[in-house]
Amino acid sequence: MGQMDIGNAKEATALTATSVASLNTDAAANQDETRYSNAEWSQYWGYFNEHPELKQAILMKAIWNVGKGYTTEDAQTQVTLDHITGWGKDTFEDILFNLEVNRRVGGDAFAEIIRDEKTGLLINLKPLDPGSIDIIVDKKGMLLRYEQVSKVGGKTETVHKFQPEEILHLTNNRLADQMHGISDIKSLSATILTELESFSDTRKVIRECSKPFIIFHLKSDDPTKIAALETKMKNVRDKGEGYMIIPDDENIITTEQVVLNVNQIILSWRSEVIGRFYRALGMPMILFGAQGSTESGSKMEYFAHEQVFEHDQRFIEKQIYNQIGVKIDLV
Repeated sequence: MGQMDIGNAKEATALTATSVASLNTDAAANQDETRYSNAEWSQYWGYFNEHPELKQAILMKAIWNVGKGYTTEDAQTQVTLDHITGWGKDTFEDILFNLEVNRRVGGDAFAEIIRDEKTGLLINLKPLDPGSIDIIVDKKGMLLRYEQVSKVGGKTETVHKFQPEEILHLTNNRLADQMHGISDIKSLSATILTELESFSDTRKVIRECSKPFIIFHLKSDDPTKIAALETKMKNVRDKGEGYMIIPDDENIITTEQVVLNVNQIILSWRSEVIGRFYRALGMPMILFGAQGSTESGSKMEYFAHEQVFEHDQRFIEKQIYNQIGVKIDLV
């Protein structure tokens, strides 16, 4: 028999410390021109369209920022904006909503500014694919131009060049010396995947609860009888009848039901993930009909976020005025 010597005890492997990778800004390099292309746009667009909560939250935020329309100071400005058609069937409000959603999904939103060649008056605004627009700055970090690119046969080709005054460019959280905005989805990637995983796991457990796994013990090894009973059992379960009449003889068949219950920890975890998701987006849960808060708490949450929406509206108003010379007041 081996000697149980406590001196032979070994240390356990240390836990890996959580760390965050260092990150530098996408800024001008020491060269005449620095180009930025949003290579993650298609991934973010996929997240937006495949994750229903994310999509609704971003749409809701855009609705709150630009969904109530706008006012102008004079009739001429109103007439000009009323005649903007985007790709042919848009309104100016549609374009504002489009750009607001795009800048939150990808970090940047672009629209071509089309003016009358003789008078210089604004004629139209045409939204562009954020994934097809490259931003080019000089070595001092000042904007030089935009280039619309097309990927053909795996190669990127420039199809059109725009001067800065030809593009309406709305950014999202462009901080430090970044030459582009930052997507709301970037910091949410892990939370989004966790929420999708949590939903999938909970869905499987609920499915097992409503249609449990059953083990049948048969006192027979006759393939024909087993196949016949299997067919009957499958038909009963598919119909949702929940019962089947068989000869009363326990020596013929016994059953064992495997029941899975949704653990409270799983539900609490899912609730925490969803809460973290909306907090990260800066959206009050009360807007989505959240339950569980008091009336006074709901009012405080609602009014506390008014400043956030007001900040976003002021940003859009100022950018519209600075870039296309049109003064609007978002309601």
